[in-house]
Amino acid sequence: MRLPGARRSLTRGLVLVAVLLPLMAPNIEGQWLSAPGEGWVEAAFFHHDTRRTFDQEGTERTIFGDGRAITRSAFFTAVAGVRRGVDVWVQVPAHSLRFDDAGGERVSRGLGDPRVFLRVGPELFTREAPDWPVALRGGVKLPGGDFDVDAEVIPLGEGQTDWELLLELGRSFYPLPLWTSGWVGHRWRLENSDNRRRPGNEWFWLWSLGGEVGPAGWKATLEGLEGDDWIIQSLRIGSASRHLTQLFLELDYGIGPGRLSGGVRVPLRGQNLPAGTGLTAGYFLRFGEG
Repeated sequence: MRLPGARRSLTRGLVLVAVLLPLMAPNIEGQWLSAPGEGWVEAAFFHHDTRRTFDQEGTERTIFGDGRAITRSAFFTAVAGVRRGVDVWVQVPAHSLRFDDAGGERVSRGLGDPRVFLRVGPELFTREAPDWPVALRGGVKLPGGDFDVDAEVIPLGEGQTDWELLLELGRSFYPLPLWTSGWVGHRWRLENSDNRRRPGNEWFWLWSLGGEVGPAGWKATLEGLEGDDWIIQSLRIGSASRHLTQLFLELDYGIGPGRLSGGVRVPLRGQNLPAGTGLTAGYFLRFGEG
């Protein structure tokens, strides 16, 4: 449906949210939980420069007003085992966002929305780990980044709390240098009462296949997102829902005590989310082992 006046401006502001905030899954270490006193940290970087977007009908097109969206984001993730079969994840993003169109240039910089997860596996209740590692992960995304639904402001966060629950599964094919892992989850997105806006709840999934060739590693990931209708100022807006399928290809190599990685993210289909290839880089480091 078409929104008149102020609501059309609101929708344009929401498009800025969709175009400029990247979807980044935390590092896939599979479902092998960190032992007590062990864990890992990662600094991951994302660069996306595009003039293309998936619109409300799911069609890839140029951004309105000859627009160009440039996203540079850093994601700092730490995971630590707190007891056998339980670990905790914390992720804090920082964004440098720029959007240019016929109306001028807009820039925002600062911290985004933090995420905290608790992950539990069967090792909490049994003495031996299963052949197919499995875990249940629950967590929350907090509204930490500045948010303003305005056609002239780039928000650094989404403005509301999200709760997530995921079922994870993994498998190592040792002695072959090959592994696979994945998850399926649901995201409950609460209302931002300040703006009378409630994003639709979402199902999301991910599947990865990875391995090693000498000192180098590789990973291919396919991930998807399917969202419900949004409620904006008491109106149910089906055209505002988010959908995405994307491919992520990554290589990594041992440098120093950790591993340096680089990759590309290629959206294959979407709705109300960015199009165009994004670049990633990161450094991954374990601690507490041995």
